[in-house]
Amino acid sequence: MNSNNRSTVIGVFHDAGQAQQAVRALKDAGFREDQIGMVAQDSEATGGAGTASKGSHATAGAVAGVAAGAGVGALWALGIAANILPGIGPVVSGGILGSILASAAGGAAVAGVVGALVGLGIPEEDAQYYEGEFKSGRILVTVKADGRYDEAWAILHRHGAYNRETAGTATATSTVGAAQTAAGQTVQVHEEQLHAHKTPVKTGEVHVRKDVVTEQRNIQVPVTREEVVIEHRPVSGHASAADIRTGEEIRIPVAEERVHVDKETVVTGEVSVGKRKVTDTEQVSGTVRKEKVRIEKEGDVEVHQDAVTSK
Repeated sequence: MNSNNRSTVIGVFHDAGQAQQAVRALKDAGFREDQIGMVAQDSEATGGAGTASKGSHATAGAVAGVAAGAGVGALWALGIAANILPGIGPVVSGGILGSILASAAGGAAVAGVVGALVGLGIPEEDAQYYEGEFKSGRILVTVKADGRYDEAWAILHRHGAYNRETAGTATATSTVGAAQTAAGQTVQVHEEQLHAHKTPVKTGEVHVRKDVVTEQRNIQVPVTREEVVIEHRPVSGHASAADIRTGEEIRIPVAEERVHVDKETVVTGEVSVGKRKVTDTEQVSGTVRKEKVRIEKEGDVEVHQDAVTSK
């Protein structure tokens, strides 16, 4: 339900001193006494509703109990009174809520705390929750907001109150007076995470160069040469007119091919040199620390935890 449509604000307190401070702050903010109400069980009173004698003793104990809880003089300024309610026992109450409960003690048609809260505009399901808090020893403070719901709730919450919607995050002062975390505060939980950073490093280098190597090669080259062929043929002995001379000769030049070797440099191949990137996967590990929340309870303290989905 939207807060603008609500007529009554209700806050639950663990500590009577905080409730008293909240009432004072409400009055300082301009809320009238007839708009504010409170009710609490009287832990100091004994006895029950059995006899008038026992009832009078319970009433006296109730007044003493609220005075001790509220501080010097019990400065609630709400007309705090004590009542014995059938089925509930001794209570201390004041303001508009105290008036309704006093009517119940006098025989008015209201079913205890639940009926009083329903009469103030609190849904019955919520009223039953707040009655459970009351029976657990909590103090209830109500405010007839008259269009100032958010302002009234902010004052109550600032002084340590919680309601059904915020009960999971509220904390209170323990019964032995140890300081607890204020309602609405948060505790950050930390942990360490690993982050990998890559840095190029020189692991080696490659030199590419040429060396001259000498080797012996043999090639077969065909060459041509001339040879003198002398043939003797028999001739019949016929008469010749030539004279016989001495020293007659025939010159026949003889030639042959000579081989000359020339060397020529030719390209027989080439080598390309380059770099390429190769991606590998390396596993790295490290020791990290993280924080875990440990909840320690002291005394009769109810702790409500809401599951939070991590991102």
